[in-house]
Amino acid sequence: MAPVPNLFLSRTFFRISTSVIKRSFMTTQSRAEKALEDLSKNAYYEKYADKIAQLQKTSPQEFLSRVEQLEKHKTPTKKPEQVTEGKFSQLLNPKKPLDHAEASEAPLDKVMKIDLIKDKSADEIREIWHEYHVQKNFIAAVVPAHDYEELETRGREFPTFLFALPRSQGYEFIMSQFDRNCVHFTPLLYYQVHKENAPECLTITHYVEFKDSKKIVLMRGEYDKNVIDLKEAQCLANQLQLYYVRPTTEKLELLQRFTEKPDEFKHMDVIKQIENLSL
Repeated sequence: MAPVPNLFLSRTFFRISTSVIKRSFMTTQSRAEKALEDLSKNAYYEKYADKIAQLQKTSPQEFLSRVEQLEKHKTPTKKPEQVTEGKFSQLLNPKKPLDHAEASEAPLDKVMKIDLIKDKSADEIREIWHEYHVQKNFIAAVVPAHDYEELETRGREFPTFLFALPRSQGYEFIMSQFDRNCVHFTPLLYYQVHKENAPECLTITHYVEFKDSKKIVLMRGEYDKNVIDLKEAQCLANQLQLYYVRPTTEKLELLQRFTEKPDEFKHMDVIKQIENLSL
């Protein structure tokens, strides 16, 4: 994901951390010892022991920061075997930077053979697209071309935004970033650790090959099931539509405020918007 201005990010994280998190004031050394003791009880500790030891030795403050963020992100309603290892690994390991080829616009023929469906009607393609993604680790939809044009236009105007994702014990803030025909989503705490190399929890891709000929755009979203589930991925996709395709006056004002006047942006305003919805 592309970096967000440092001034805004630091202020955003400060607001969240001071209002939600109560940290103890132990010395750095004793905190590190306690953190390492807690980590050693984790079922996946041995797998990452060398990396943990190296990080603790070279940068004890960063080590403590990552442990604290891992603790904040625990969700007891998820299966521990799935969530714990995924988050444990991702907080230690950023994604690899994309090379030039990987950064290009994602084509539909990487997913499906266009020649087999190009002569089908829009309704037939819609049915094939949905059937293809049944029982797969994706969300999928067929978007009218005019809706995609609205999304694309606002995505250029407001390329980055912060969504609130309902969790069992409150809300988690998720960063979004438009990049060509993709929209990348990553938890804010991952972004604070890895910046633009933060691993995504959801990537939504729009395939425009049939936009002109069939007046449709094929959409699919691939999500990390160790971080979010199907319902949560769909919730983020729905919010993307509500803000970028047919936004109310209030939602459009939030997009503008986040982009143009970040000092005036209030996280609770985003939460209020989602609390008025039934996604």
